Amino acid sequence: MTQPIIVKTVEELKDAPEEYREAVAKLVISHAVNELYGAQVFDEPAIAYAPTPYAKWLTCRVAMEEYGHHVRFKQLGVQMGIPEQRMVPGTGKRPLSIFEFPLKTWEEFVAIKLLADLAEILQVEDLLHCTFHPLRNLARATMPEERFHAQFGEDFTAELIKTPEGKATLQAAIDEYFPYLPSFFGGSKSRNNEVFRKWNIKQRTNDEMRADFMTRATEVATKYGLTLPEVRQAA
Repeated sequence: MTQPIIVKTVEELKDAPEEYREAVAKLVISHAVNELYGAQVFDEPAIAYAPTPYAKWLTCRVAMEEYGHHVRFKQLGVQMGIPEQRMVPGTGKRPLSIFEFPLKTWEEFVAIKLLADLAEILQVEDLLHCTFHPLRNLARATMPEERFHAQFGEDFTAELIKTPEGKATLQAAIDEYFPYLPSFFGGSKSRNNEVFRKWNIKQRTNDEMRADFMTRATEVATKYGLTLPEVRQAA
């Protein structure tokens, strides 16, 4: 059984086992890359689609915070000795497949905030008790903003469903986008996830997180009279 360790500072990380250091680096790189890419392909472009000055203002805030998440994870990575070029898209770590969705409308962006940011909340939740305290602290600082982004999705969902046309367009966006989301949590037999849990960097299996997400996503969709399409689960 692995001896439990707590790493309170970046300096202490240098004395941690190599497997632990590599696992933490993988998570930091993944968050840095995906936060930046998501802001570039979803949040910033959505400003142009926002239908009112108020919606544009809030979307600007979301984009600013998503870029800020990238900056924070990248700063932590630099402190850990990770080369900056490894923490931006196109130079190594491939962004998640959920970002391959081509954003075309405001309704699609609302669907993304409603559901994808719910998935992101689960990922951040799993780091709230991480044994690498700099990453744990960063997750705790990020969580309120992630919750705001998901609430943004709920608030604008509530606006859209006031009309039959708005509800139908939003439902069509969900039907198109939602199938991308279950794979966000990784495969059932992920070696990376085994290592993360071995060192208490993360707490839950990919399947546990995916099941939790499906439950929460179904609840929020039902709350607004929407449905989720059936999707094939990741193996």
